[in-house]
Amino acid sequence: MLLQELSAVFADLGPLAQAVPDYRPRQAQLELSRAIEETLASRGTLVAEAGTGTGKTWAYLVPAFLGGGKVLISTGTRTLQDQLFHRDIPRLRKALQASVNVALLKGRSNYVCHYHLERLSGDDRALKSRTEIAQLRAIQVFAQQSESGDKAQLDTVPEEADLWARVTSTRDNCLGQDCPFVRDCFVLKARRRAQEADVVVVNHALYMADLALREEGITDLLPEVDLVVFDEAHQLPDVATRFLGSSVSSHQLLDLARVMQVAGLAHAREATRWQELAGALETAVRELRLQSAAVAQLPGRKATFDAIPQPEAFDTALAALLDTLAKAVDALMIVKETHPDLMAVAKTALDLRARLYAWSQPDRHGNVGPDTRMSQAIQEMQGLDDMQPLADVSGAPGAHATNQHGLPDTGRQEHPESSGAGLTRSDAIESGDGAVRWLEHTQNHIRLHRAPLSISNIFSRYRPAGQAWVFTSATLSVNGNFAHFTRQLGLGDARTESWTSPFDYAAQALLYVPSSLPLPSHPHFNEQFVDTLFPLIRASSGGVLVLCTTLRAVDHIADLLRDSFDDADIDRTLLRQGDASRLVLLDEFRARGNAVLVGSASFWEGVDVPGDALTLVAIDKLPFAPPDDPVLQARLNRCRRRGGNPFMEYQLPEAAIALKQGAGRLIRSEKDRGVLLVGDTRLVDKPYGRLLWRGLPPFARTREAGQALKFINSVVL
Repeated sequence: MLLQELSAVFADLGPLAQAVPDYRPRQAQLELSRAIEETLASRGTLVAEAGTGTGKTWAYLVPAFLGGGKVLISTGTRTLQDQLFHRDIPRLRKALQASVNVALLKGRSNYVCHYHLERLSGDDRALKSRTEIAQLRAIQVFAQQSESGDKAQLDTVPEEADLWARVTSTRDNCLGQDCPFVRDCFVLKARRRAQEADVVVVNHALYMADLALREEGITDLLPEVDLVVFDEAHQLPDVATRFLGSSVSSHQLLDLARVMQVAGLAHAREATRWQELAGALETAVRELRLQSAAVAQLPGRKATFDAIPQPEAFDTALAALLDTLAKAVDALMIVKETHPDLMAVAKTALDLRARLYAWSQPDRHGNVGPDTRMSQAIQEMQGLDDMQPLADVSGAPGAHATNQHGLPDTGRQEHPESSGAGLTRSDAIESGDGAVRWLEHTQNHIRLHRAPLSISNIFSRYRPAGQAWVFTSATLSVNGNFAHFTRQLGLGDARTESWTSPFDYAAQALLYVPSSLPLPSHPHFNEQFVDTLFPLIRASSGGVLVLCTTLRAVDHIADLLRDSFDDADIDRTLLRQGDASRLVLLDEFRARGNAVLVGSASFWEGVDVPGDALTLVAIDKLPFAPPDDPVLQARLNRCRRRGGNPFMEYQLPEAAIALKQGAGRLIRSEKDRGVLLVGDTRLVDKPYGRLLWRGLPPFARTREAGQALKFINSVVL
């Protein structure tokens, strides 16, 4: 494709202008598209920061459509994935009259599994309520009528409903070629469509899960492509850290005990005392949780391996659990070929045992040893997988990207590891810059996490020769410097470019940092923050988004605002994170037009509310990562050991990118106007604050309440 063709496509009389109402040519959009075309031609790497309103989606879609090669587009969320596939791509394809075959590919947990749906349909005791009975009936009809089996297309059953976990498969319990419904499998159909398509739309979780499987020697799960575009690329380092690590939860282990007992009694009753074995496993799991109870009293309810209280008792309980799991694996390996359900349970048990053992290494004395007790079982199961490639249907795209650490899905922890893969992943982690291990104690369960301290080597290791990479987002640099992002992903040879937003921020928006507020560490900071914010809320007839750095602050500030509304006799909708799903809250926020929404991390990005429905964004504190983040703390300690400055190298860049994301919620179109209130005076008063606010769009600025009120009153609704 010639670069002149791009000029014609984006021209004021071009096909986009003719097909899209209110289309405006943007020089930055054309330049970004040209840079992507050059990157594709040279098979290079481009890191492209494009400010809000640049039009980066079409900037990368146009060369993807016209370039003639095969393209993979990876998005930050499933919501953006659906938006691309169902809205943006059809509009562009129609405008360009392009005959491009496009496929949508999601994680396995997004597709109905016929086998597990049938099993649940025959077990009335498995349904917990009348609501679940109605949901199951809806899913049954949907599975018969749907071509994709994608749960996002079934509006009557919420995506976060617990029932989805029981009617979808995991990589471990997929029956592969032995499944009686293999010809109808929605996951396999989705993968075939992806193999045949010109453009495939995935998400970062799926891409990283595929990379993690490649780390374990399982290849060709995602199709081979000429170009990979990572949209919302700023999320990649965190997603990569999650998927290149591993986790085991007490929920998974208790679920294993239940499933093992059911499958054993149903298909190999005389082989062993299944009820006794399952009971022993449940007891061992609960004992480990009991011996880690003190972690619940620590900040963040987390503790690294070295900081777990009463380590001797914990280690004893962990050793007992490993021993009980080994006995379960031994029993299952004997009968695994009796029935596909037993094979699936055996794979799950071996995988969890391997991951748990990998988490325990090295021990308190720094010794690392192979899992000799399970090595034969691991080899035997891997040999079976080698003989049955489609038994790794379970490893097909869509099979392994799931809902880890806050990705809103079924709530079950599925991890992209094959049987025994915990050992392989451990070796991969240790071969780099080491790993960090920690235990998380939630209200009902414990989770044992393991993550690499650096993912730069692993991330780029499996990049195919001759494949072009494009990373784009509105927030990739810190005041124009891309070093933090490129260093994390090992992109030392990347071309970096930045295009500013076309919006007139100086006229459209005001940054207000009150001079009267105390430091965030002050015991009454939240009260004074709300006292400062409330006059602006009362003056604004549009919507208000309050972004907090912690969930505790969400509840406190929302309660204070409710009290202020009551005292002033103001009848205004107040929404808070946790009262409903994120999607429901945002839909109501847009519909109300003048609601106040208080949210934390998940609302700092991906919230697109143009127009009068959002005229005031308030941020309580600078978004420095919490001190109880074990991965961050381990990385900071490593930086200190090598003589670096952890605040400048890690904490400040991360805060700058997060702050820019939060600030980006305010102005979403050329017509938007509003005020950004940042309650943390360190943004102005501390020397490092200059680096933060200079990285924001060029807002007009003030520290005076009167100026802020004057600006908010000037916003005509």
